[in-house]
Amino acid sequence: MTGGSVTLPYEATAKGNTMHLILASQSPRRKELLGLFHIPFSVRVADIDETMDPVAAPYDEVARISRLKAAAVSREEDDIVVAADTIVVCQDKVLGKPHSAEEAKAMLHLLSGRDHQVMTGMTVLRGDRAITVTEVIDLHFRQLSEKEIEDYVSSGEPMDKAGAYGIQGGAALFCSRMEGDYYNVVGLPVCRLSQILRDLASDP
Repeated sequence: MTGGSVTLPYEATAKGNTMHLILASQSPRRKELLGLFHIPFSVRVADIDETMDPVAAPYDEVARISRLKAAAVSREEDDIVVAADTIVVCQDKVLGKPHSAEEAKAMLHLLSGRDHQVMTGMTVLRGDRAITVTEVIDLHFRQLSEKEIEDYVSSGEPMDKAGAYGIQGGAALFCSRMEGDYYNVVGLPVCRLSQILRDLASDP
């Protein structure tokens, strides 16, 4: 992947503190995507309860979880924290990361031949200002055979991914239609993030 750069005053000082960028996620995919900005950053894992309220709207819940992640990591006052949470929604059912191979297979059976949505809640925090957005992408999976599902789950790729698939991996062969930011499906809406970072970095 290639990408441009965003000029951020990460070496600027404010009240004696050096500002820098923090990714509140251990996801290797988000780490790779944030690297597209060519800005030094550190990774600090947010230890929070990511359980979603089953009666609340998924759109709102994924945003709430991202806010909790951003607030949970240690930071200096002028640091910028980026936190995100991604879910898959199909037929009003929220699909997070599968806990077993059988659960992964069940998710892929549900997605097979159907439209679904990927929602990424993202919070960017600096000082007392927090910007939270939820990016939504519409996708369609073609009909999947039992063998395709078995082979894909056996590869191990689905096990740490929302909805039991990675669009940047083997599941690229399953998706026949997508509308929206591809990188949002991977786990971080980089176009929207670039706009927010420029906004926050320009704050005095």
